[in-house]
Amino acid sequence: MSGRTQDVGGEAPLAPGNGDAFLRIEGVSKNFGAVVAVDDVSLDIARGEFFALLGPSGCGKTTLLRMLAGFETPSGGGILLDGVDLAALPPYRRPVNMMFQSYALFPHMTVAGNVAFGLRQDRVPRAEIAARVAEALALVELSPLARRKPHQLSGGQRQRVALARSLVKRPKLLLLDEPLAALDKKLREQTQFELMEIQQRVGITFVIVTHDQDEAMTVADRIAVMEEGRIAQVDTPAAIYEAPRSRYVAEFIGDVNIFEGRAQAVNGGDLAVALAEAPCGLAAPARADGPAAGDTVLLAVRPEKIEIASAPPPPGTVNAIAGQVTEIAYLGSTSTYRVRLDSGRMVVSTQTNRLRHGGEAIGRGARVHLSWPVEASILLRA
Repeated sequence: MSGRTQDVGGEAPLAPGNGDAFLRIEGVSKNFGAVVAVDDVSLDIARGEFFALLGPSGCGKTTLLRMLAGFETPSGGGILLDGVDLAALPPYRRPVNMMFQSYALFPHMTVAGNVAFGLRQDRVPRAEIAARVAEALALVELSPLARRKPHQLSGGQRQRVALARSLVKRPKLLLLDEPLAALDKKLREQTQFELMEIQQRVGITFVIVTHDQDEAMTVADRIAVMEEGRIAQVDTPAAIYEAPRSRYVAEFIGDVNIFEGRAQAVNGGDLAVALAEAPCGLAAPARADGPAAGDTVLLAVRPEKIEIASAPPPPGTVNAIAGQVTEIAYLGSTSTYRVRLDSGRMVVSTQTNRLRHGGEAIGRGARVHLSWPVEASILLRA
């Protein structure tokens, strides 16, 4: 879970302490012949915000990023950066820089030479170039490696050179296209926190494109989840995880169990849901715009919210189902249980391993009872 904003009570404010849009995307579309890559997207991004465009391959996120950079021209709509319409500005005149997945470092140049390249192209005075390159390398902690060539660096170090080169021109907006995809898992996780720290220190607005949910949840103040060229939901990482607004978002972000049933009466603020697999019924917090009695509804429950026990819960407990453990995955800090209900459907429960030796109190093949609190149920429309 992100160490940033943790508001889960609906769509977040534009950004902490700032209600004005710095980057405004207004009804932007992009067509490639008959293919609609980006479909009427509108977004407001605040000054100094770390914003993520998240989605699977082909959802339009990279095309949207390339339109911000000026590498693609929108088929419709407009883009304003700090009140300036970017439509008439070519890429090299926009106060925007882009960090590519490949890093695109010049192999014949030193680290310092790579970072200085853009400033030299802009004919910045030599003394200023030296000062700004030194500042950028210090920012990414690469000053001792200034004279090395790219082939003498690790993957993480090359990534930081590319970041320094992107920041040295002091853009108003930095675009990052899957910048950590080439790193191994452990280094990628470490670099995510380094990237957050650098962004907070320089105060530049970052927009990152990624398909990695964990990466977006870690680095971003807010996330836009994209689906087939449209925005499915914009919110803080915590709100998107805990309060998804559609089945697509619930299934794309993290693991989830989804139950389909029929809405019954609202009782004391909770909506009762009839489900054949749960004799005592299921329940979720009712919503003002909730379904009518008899409507088909979906209840989403995250695996870590579901308790697993050998003993049945007290009679009349809602959100209680029973089944047989078919698989157990021991993952160190947690264990994941796959439980087959009597109906044949699978439910996943994730439990924290609090004992050192990870002993399985519940083994494969055991008859178990699953339950969760009403507030853990997320009500979705079918």
